[in-house]
Amino acid sequence: MLIRLLIRWLRRRRAQKSAAAGGGPSQPPSSSVGLVLHQAKYDFLGFIRNRQARFFTLILPLIFLVIFVSIFGNHTVKNTGVKASTYYVPGLSAMGLIAASFVNLVISITAQRESGVLKRRRATPVPAWVLIAGRSLTAIVVSLATMTALLLVGRFAYGVTLPTRTIPAVALTAVVGAMAFCVLGYALSTVINSEDAAQPMTQAIMLPLYFISGVFVPNVNLPSWLRHIAEIFPVQHLADGLHKAFDPATHGIGFAWTDIGMLALWGAIGIAVALWRFTWLPASAAGAA
Repeated sequence: MLIRLLIRWLRRRRAQKSAAAGGGPSQPPSSSVGLVLHQAKYDFLGFIRNRQARFFTLILPLIFLVIFVSIFGNHTVKNTGVKASTYYVPGLSAMGLIAASFVNLVISITAQRESGVLKRRRATPVPAWVLIAGRSLTAIVVSLATMTALLLVGRFAYGVTLPTRTIPAVALTAVVGAMAFCVLGYALSTVINSEDAAQPMTQAIMLPLYFISGVFVPNVNLPSWLRHIAEIFPVQHLADGLHKAFDPATHGIGFAWTDIGMLALWGAIGIAVALWRFTWLPASAAGAA
């Protein structure tokens, strides 16, 4: 017993001396970039530990790729001149990006808000913009990881090739799209008042848009009025921007500036709505306030 007490006393003295000499426990970084990276690390760990988020973001697009090629074959797609797999990879990359930066974000933000986690986070000394930027950075990283996984599987399993000259266009389209859908996720979370309603509502919005926006199959055979509706929303512009960059017949470096501009416009709309309506309080508390 005396030996144990002595050991504890020595450890306590060593910790006190270390703290006095400036060698105490590491403190969170003080710079803005460091704070964002510090927050993003914990948000990323939270994503990794969430089995449902991992499946729908990383695994489901790969499953769809295998199923589509197995059912419909890998022939040349009519009116596009490219293999079916070359069409599926950028379309499903858009789906994975939206899942990471929009669907998962809406569900997690709504759940954390209704459980009081957001309220407790807002009560910490960490600035609000750091919490938002850290979560958004996590979404962008996961989006790029999903696209990379799809490209690797498509390349080695189905012979999909991405022209080297268009890689910057793919990266820019993906980053702008992820940022736009992140802020749209924050905006949509403001109209969802229940954790249970978050997933059904996001799926009810996204599934029809996937089908009419050329994510799963080419939408050239759709009625013109339905194509015009799809052109309003950002899903088609994200898919079209990626399809253009993946198309071997694309000339130049493959930037679809019109589609990128539309994504940026939707991002601006999302920022405006989020700034106007976003709250850190549960819906019941916000309504009472």
